[in-house]
Amino acid sequence: MYTGIVQAVADVVSVERKEGLTSLTIQLTPELRQDLKQGASVAVDGVCLSVVKQEGDQVTFDAMLETLNKTTLGTLEVGSRVNIERSARQGDEVGGHILSGHVEGKAQIIAITHTENNHIVTFQYPSAWQEYIVHKGFIAVNGCSLTVVKEQEGNTFQVYFIPETLRATTFAGKQSGDEVNIEIDNQTKLIVNTVKRYLSGLNLTRQA
Repeated sequence: MYTGIVQAVADVVSVERKEGLTSLTIQLTPELRQDLKQGASVAVDGVCLSVVKQEGDQVTFDAMLETLNKTTLGTLEVGSRVNIERSARQGDEVGGHILSGHVEGKAQIIAITHTENNHIVTFQYPSAWQEYIVHKGFIAVNGCSLTVVKEQEGNTFQVYFIPETLRATTFAGKQSGDEVNIEIDNQTKLIVNTVKRYLSGLNLTRQA
């Protein structure tokens, strides 16, 4: 479980690609490595990965084929920067919203607008997600808990980034055309799917 509050931005220092498997080695700070054990879960750009090896300040994770297909991890190279969050512990403050690290898929940045104190990013997403992305709803983008500020036509939504979020994450370096990992809020999915099943049951009853 994660809270969607990115703890650090880290550098990818090694990428080893095999058939259906990519090993990513990431340089982590002492604070992020504290009590980190083999098998522990860490969110890398919002994707829940397990520690497979540690050597000094370098920590290695394996990304399987399904993960590579659904996320941006397969595009990472040496020098790429990623958002990092350690898994939450009981009693930790939930400053964002509860995340599982199970990414729904990818969205694309299609526009970036700057105002005096805000950095506005427009994302385009697959049409299958439309009913789950709602005004003022939670959404996780590359592991960062954000609020949908504005829904738009063409399966797009906007998010406003304050300076602190830009400082603490990789979003300041993102450009139009870049892809990001999306995790839809589980509570929103549960409510929408429950209502859909209920309405479907009513329709079947009426037809009978």
